[in-house]
Amino acid sequence: MVSGQRLLLIAAEPREFAGLLSFCSDVERLEWPVHWARSGQLGGRAVALVANGAGPARAAGAVDAGMAAGGVAWVCSMGFCGALDRSLGVSDIFVADCVRAGARSFSALQPVTQQTYRSGLLASIDHVAQTAAEKSRLRVAGAWAVEMEAAGVAERAAHWGLPFYCIRAVTDLADESFGMDFNAALRPDGRFDTMRILAGAMRSPVKLFPELIRLHGRCQTAAKALGEFIAGCRF
Repeated sequence: MVSGQRLLLIAAEPREFAGLLSFCSDVERLEWPVHWARSGQLGGRAVALVANGAGPARAAGAVDAGMAAGGVAWVCSMGFCGALDRSLGVSDIFVADCVRAGARSFSALQPVTQQTYRSGLLASIDHVAQTAAEKSRLRVAGAWAVEMEAAGVAERAAHWGLPFYCIRAVTDLADESFGMDFNAALRPDGRFDTMRILAGAMRSPVKLFPELIRLHGRCQTAAKALGEFIAGCRF
């Protein structure tokens, strides 16, 4: 990596960086116009980690904030995803070779690594894929995994002429539906309203609290797997 150039890593939530932060040194807070941003060193490479909320618009804004600060040479959309193919398990790493959002498609590069991962088409949508039925429809259309931010990152990476990568870790399976309505809890700033989630869970606590606890545990293990994978990659 040339001195002064850095890899910009963009997620929706800070917890998606939990595993990667353990591999970073010289971590400092960045005063960027985003929800959360840190700079650091990862294996001798300069990195910027940015979490700016869920959805393509929030992710696109994170790319533009990085470009305004300067020094960005590569950009990677990272974080959690839902599996669309039944062969993908919890914490499996999925590296997109193409990101599709409606009629638009964006090519994605593959990192250099000896680690195991799956690759294919990623569906990037503007809401949480709540049901197994919706996941099945996306799979029939050719996608292997689904998430909400990659298209926003890809579009701005193309605009700025930056090499684009997309690396995800699975947190929910192809045949699983959420009982909790996460879309109803998504605020305009791209963050999930904890109080709305808890209030929703109280309507059916026997079913929904175990779901939330299970998802929380999966996010922790997925973040760890994601951090280990990215730390072992060259971009």
